Amino acid sequence: MTAKKATKKPAAAKAAKPAKKAAKPAPKPVEEMQYHIHLRPSDIGRYVILPGDPGRVPKIAAHFDNPREIAFNREYRTFVGTVDGIKVACTSTGIGCPSTAIAVEELVKCGADTFIRVGTCGALQPEVGVGDLCITTGAVREEGTTRQYVPLSYPAVADLDVTLALRQAAQNLGLVAHAGIGHCKDAFYIEDKDTPIREEIEAKWNAWYRSNVISTSMESAALFVVSSIRRAHAGEVLSVIGLTYADAPIMKVVGVDDAIRTAIEAIRILDRQRKGR
Repeated sequence: MTAKKATKKPAAAKAAKPAKKAAKPAPKPVEEMQYHIHLRPSDIGRYVILPGDPGRVPKIAAHFDNPREIAFNREYRTFVGTVDGIKVACTSTGIGCPSTAIAVEELVKCGADTFIRVGTCGALQPEVGVGDLCITTGAVREEGTTRQYVPLSYPAVADLDVTLALRQAAQNLGLVAHAGIGHCKDAFYIEDKDTPIREEIEAKWNAWYRSNVISTSMESAALFVVSSIRRAHAGEVLSVIGLTYADAPIMKVVGVDDAIRTAIEAIRILDRQRKGR
C-alpha cells in the first residue's frame, strides 16, 4: 500500500483568525467623597487650618493667595488656596470634640497630615491676659470623645514640630504667646451658678489652676488624640477672649487675627524645614 500524501489546503481555505480587540484602558479610580466634609483627596494638600466657626473660614482664607470655597456641609466649610506656593486648606470643625474628631478623620483620608487649630479660649492663669495667644502643648482630657478611642492613661499631646513652629512664628511676629497645657471640656456653660454639681466643678477648676493649666477650650483633646493615632501632626494656637479663672469666660473677642497670622507663619516654617531650606 502506498501512503497518501497530505495535500495542503489553499491559503484562501484557511479559517481567518479574528482580529484581537484593543485592550480597554483601566478605569480611573473613583475618588471617594467624604461623607461629612464633602471633600475628595485631590481637593486639598497636607496642611489644613482648623477653626471651629464656619464664619471664620473666609477670614482665614483671606490670608491665602487665590482662595476659593470648595465645600460647605453642616458645620464643615472648606476654602483652599496657597501660601507662598504651598497648598493650604481651611476647614471648620464646629464646636467640640465629636465634630472635630470627624473632621480630622475624614481630612486624613483625603491626604492631609498637618493640622493647626485656630480658635479662642479662656485663661486659667492670671499671667495670661485677654488678647494673648496660648499655644497648647497638651490637653486635659475632660471630654468624652477621646475615651471612645483610647484609655484615659493615653495623653493628648500636640506634635512637637508643629508646636515649636507655632512658638517661633509668634516670636517672629512679635506676639505675646504662652505655651502650656490646656483644658478640654464638652459643656460650655458648666460655670453657671445653678449647675447641680457646681461644687465638684469648682474643685476641678481649682485643681487645674494649681496644676498650671493655662487655658480652657473645647476641641484640643480630640485634635491631638485622633491625629496621634492616625500618624498626623497637630498643633493649636488660641486667642484668649476671657478670664475663666475670674468667672469671666468671655470678655472681648480679640487677637483672633494674631492667631491666624501665627498659624500661617508656622506653615511657612514647617514647609521650609521639611524641604531642607
